[in-house]
Amino acid sequence: MIDKPFSESCVQNREPILAVLREVFADCRQVLEIGSGTGQHAVYFGAGLPHLVWQSADVPPHHAGIRAWLDEAALPNVRPPIALDVSQPGWRSGRYDAVFSANTLHIMGWPEVEAFFEGVGEVLEAGGVLAVYGPFNINGAYTSESNARFDAWLKARDPASGVRDFEAVDALARAQGLVLRQDIAMPANNRTLVWRRTG
Repeated sequence: MIDKPFSESCVQNREPILAVLREVFADCRQVLEIGSGTGQHAVYFGAGLPHLVWQSADVPPHHAGIRAWLDEAALPNVRPPIALDVSQPGWRSGRYDAVFSANTLHIMGWPEVEAFFEGVGEVLEAGGVLAVYGPFNINGAYTSESNARFDAWLKARDPASGVRDFEAVDALARAQGLVLRQDIAMPANNRTLVWRRTG
């Protein structure tokens, strides 16, 4: 049996995120989580949002760990992970009325961020909701010293990564017919951005 992977940040941020998702996903039924990571969010949000079918997804190397969390929780509404690399088009065949992603855009290169929004534009139903959690810059400026340090750490590890500018990300969303509905301040200088698909 595989040891379950563990993320301390998932434990720290899950309750504030769930409070947001309870509101913004209240009318949704099928959610795709892009970048399920350890699987901790999938089981916590799946348990807290039993009206949703929660589709976990990540690159295949993370699937065993996600499955370990899912197997232990045995939730009827949380589905095993599908293979999802944002730069590969295979995941764009599904249809969802909600998409969620936490702490992913800053570890992707910019071409992957563009592919993320293009893919969401294909899988998200009219009227659907996209919620993205993580750190963002505003008008090209860091919102805190800790985010500036985090950005330096990210770029030292991978020069293509980094804390994203809200305005650049919102432009990608708008190009897919997504309108920003909420920009919610979260603990630890993070934000949850909520867009709704028009049409």
